[in-house]
Amino acid sequence: MRIIHHGAIDGVTGSCHELRLDDGGALLIDCGLFQGAEAGPDGAGADQLEIGFDTAPIRALVLTHIHIDHCGRLPYLLAAGYRGPILCSQPSAELLPLVLEDALEIGVTRNRKLIEQVLAVVRERTIALPYGQWHQVSDRLRLRLQAAGHILGSAYVECDLLGEGGSDDAQRVVFSGDLGAPDTPLLPGPQAPEKADVLVLESTYGDSNHQDRATRAERLRAAIEHALGDGGTVLIPAFSIGRTQELLYELEALFHDLADSNPAWGQLQIVLDSPLAADFTRGYRRLREHWDVEAQARLGAGRHPLAFEQLVTVDNHDAHQRMVNYLAHSRQPAVVIAASGMCAGGRMVNYLKAMLGDPRHDVLFVGYQAAGTPGRDIQRYGPRGGYVILDGERIDIRAQIHTIGGYSAHADQRNLIDFVRGIPKPPREIRLVHGDHGAKAALRLALDQALSNTATQVLIPSAYSKC
Repeated sequence: MRIIHHGAIDGVTGSCHELRLDDGGALLIDCGLFQGAEAGPDGAGADQLEIGFDTAPIRALVLTHIHIDHCGRLPYLLAAGYRGPILCSQPSAELLPLVLEDALEIGVTRNRKLIEQVLAVVRERTIALPYGQWHQVSDRLRLRLQAAGHILGSAYVECDLLGEGGSDDAQRVVFSGDLGAPDTPLLPGPQAPEKADVLVLESTYGDSNHQDRATRAERLRAAIEHALGDGGTVLIPAFSIGRTQELLYELEALFHDLADSNPAWGQLQIVLDSPLAADFTRGYRRLREHWDVEAQARLGAGRHPLAFEQLVTVDNHDAHQRMVNYLAHSRQPAVVIAASGMCAGGRMVNYLKAMLGDPRHDVLFVGYQAAGTPGRDIQRYGPRGGYVILDGERIDIRAQIHTIGGYSAHADQRNLIDFVRGIPKPPREIRLVHGDHGAKAALRLALDQALSNTATQVLIPSAYSKC
């Protein structure tokens, strides 16, 4: 058995891992796009979009979730000749076409006929798997998805390599995908697997711990009240799926708790300026049976966490331009949630160009900003009164810049260690991927200390290494 890493090995994007079996077959876990500096100075070029490995041995592709850095190269995999099934959770199967349609329109073609042909193939090949049920891939391989708590439909993958004749002396390899924090809004937190001989573990926040939920909610409230005080706008760059819905959920709670006692909150508008995010939010509402106990209780009390009165959705481009101009020149306080989450494109860039130079406004980062993205530059240089380049234009930063790490959909170092400790028998090997070098190094040290009384090896693998 070998594990070959085709992405997320030198950074946090482009997740793609191959489990090569001793019978010559293989299982592919994710096939994602590279982003930020990992995509090169001019964005993902042909060398990074190309599928540089043989697709013939691949028996199945498993998608841990539908963030673009985990599924975005799927069309290229199909073009490279992959003819097998696409396995994912039931919520992911419903939402995957939305992600791919958007990615194809932005990065590949505007040809609707071609896009529909690709989506038709994806729908035909997709097999939706319930959480917690084994799926037989071959005589020697079975797999099972478990809820990962990262975004709706996210999963970690348990792979059993069976003995001769399918005997039960299985070796289990677990791919974490992206794990969520235990207190992520809307979704149940991940539970550790009952067994893992080898664990391929993400390490995005392997060097830090998030703020607790109460602290981050208080910081969100404080940023909004700054906008209420001076008629500014709070700009929140957010990914269309996961982060946006969690923010709406938390904002509804603030309105519920504060609107009656503070009339200003009653006048505040929450602007969701992203058609894709609006589509995903509707998808989250349709798939509410996958929400956690707290969210179900809000529904039972007659509340609408993702469709409350103050929420305004902006659909077409003309309405978007009018909203940008209105908020930039009026003194109407508002919160704008728009893509992209790293400010590398999308409607958020227009808001930033119009408002970064005005101290009335705030930019609130609630997710990871990859190296080489405008988001990272704003986050790093904004508090110093620096500047950022957007669409080739230098924009001086006078708006207030905030970061609330607790809203990340990723587990932090403490959560990752708890996940590993929850496995009854420690893995013989843990392979750290999906993280910057510093995050992987810090997590490796922390795991070595936490597992010092065990025989577990914690590795930072190279692109090709034997398991």
